[in-house]
Amino acid sequence: MRILIVAEHGSGTLKKSAFELLSAARALDADGEVHAVALGPGANSTAADLALWGAHSIHLGQNGYDQYAPLQWTRVIAGLSETIKPAAILMSAGALSRDIAGRVALRAGGALASDCVALVANGAAFEIVRPTHAGRVRATMSYGGPGPLVATLRANAFAINKPTQPGAGTIASLNVPPEPADLRALVTESVQAPGMRPELAEAAIVVSGGRSLGSAENFKLIYDLADVLGAAPGASRAAVDAGYAPHSMQVGQTGKTVNPVLYIACGISGAIQHLAGMRTSKFIVVINKDPSAPLFKLADFGIVGDEFQVLPALTEELRKTLK
Repeated sequence: MRILIVAEHGSGTLKKSAFELLSAARALDADGEVHAVALGPGANSTAADLALWGAHSIHLGQNGYDQYAPLQWTRVIAGLSETIKPAAILMSAGALSRDIAGRVALRAGGALASDCVALVANGAAFEIVRPTHAGRVRATMSYGGPGPLVATLRANAFAINKPTQPGAGTIASLNVPPEPADLRALVTESVQAPGMRPELAEAAIVVSGGRSLGSAENFKLIYDLADVLGAAPGASRAAVDAGYAPHSMQVGQTGKTVNPVLYIACGISGAIQHLAGMRTSKFIVVINKDPSAPLFKLADFGIVGDEFQVLPALTEELRKTLK
């Protein structure tokens, strides 16, 4: 079985999601071929790690991909699919896949399964599990063609396992210049958020704050706890709408979907919109002074208390413990 993964990277450094995709691809068929494609500035620098983590064939597009053009990327990945004939094309569930995964599935003559939390090969077919109904239900589906399955995998849902032997790592350059039609939409600028905190959608720990924090200045309590834990800070929609945190931190149906090992919700009541973005977290800790807050029903651990008292005390204790 041949599997093609789309490896995302930042200026040549593979993102955590790329290792998850490589591990998931190898798990589908231990004796299969894993092909990887990396596009954009710095793509050539990903080759060594892609080979080390099991890629048999690596397709790199660096020159001519300075600006992200979704139609060009779609054409390149779908063209690779036509050449390689993979059984599945794996992408990380995120901004990139939301932009192009459906286009790739259409051009490749396959089907799209988005935001998957489990994926297993069953003969020539795939068994797929994905959350539906705002995360309250998990649907199991089967796909056996025709055409490749284009699956986007939720971050942290698939274990990262390094292979005992590296892949062959055969490298091919993708010199596919953009066509005029490809340039109808371009990303002209990308701005990197300041600081060294992990990316929200990929973080293993997320600390989120709600509107009850009262101000952007009080969100320092969230940042302090997040920094002690090496976590990503998040926010509810109400907190973002109030101007306490940027939209890039919003967790929920109209923000980012997170799937961390640990999710700490501070002063968040638990509106259904928010639950849709974090319900699948492995462990959920809720800090809220309202004992009837709906999010307590989903919590593994709960603290009924004022976040202005609990958060500084918890941060200080963890600072001592984790020193």
